[in-house]
Amino acid sequence: MKFRRLVSMLVAVALLAAGLLRPAGAADEAMKIDAATDVFKDIMIIPEKGIPPALLHDAYGIAIIPGVIKLGFIVGGRYGQGVLMVRANGEWSNPSFVSLAGGGIGWQIGAQSTDVILVFKSKRSIEGIKKGKFTLGVDAAAAAGPVGRTAEVATDIQMKAEIYSYSRSRGLFAGISLEGAALQIDDQANAAFYGRKDIGAAEVLTAKGHESAAVRRLHRILAEHVSPPKK
Repeated sequence: MKFRRLVSMLVAVALLAAGLLRPAGAADEAMKIDAATDVFKDIMIIPEKGIPPALLHDAYGIAIIPGVIKLGFIVGGRYGQGVLMVRANGEWSNPSFVSLAGGGIGWQIGAQSTDVILVFKSKRSIEGIKKGKFTLGVDAAAAAGPVGRTAEVATDIQMKAEIYSYSRSRGLFAGISLEGAALQIDDQANAAFYGRKDIGAAEVLTAKGHESAAVRRLHRILAEHVSPPKK
């Protein structure tokens, strides 16, 4: 019991230091959208090392989670906040805020900050996320995504995984494992950004054209790199 309390305290202290536990506000959420936009833009600058266009063209949804923190002191956990969008009739929805969390007990020492992008191939996974906590690798098959736009990539994306994950490491560890991590709707952030306590993820993800400068910029960057799916 004492050990569990110590673990909880260490996680809380680490998250506070990273600025991840704080009251939500519209300005804070707009900053998250801007950070997500910057991550996607930076990753797609070099096509040979980015997400394959063929995979993005046919994607139903995308989640961008900047600065996922991996805590390796006693607890090998992860935590990050970002945005999730879906596409219908060639247009991206407004972003719903999400959190990514997970990890197990271990004796690793160190911390890692990693930018994560998840590409969803089907509607099923998104519907699962709307209903509550969604565990990668359990509620849907997840795999490390192919990189680049070679002929081999076209074969890779025909695999059975419903979700493909990408990461950009900026910390002490190389890469990230998302097996067992939970993706969850951040209702508090949605309420803060959209100004309504009763707004749900389903409503956010079916709406389009929010007037926020941050949302418009995100949609513009996505349009530059993701062409509409084939009809």
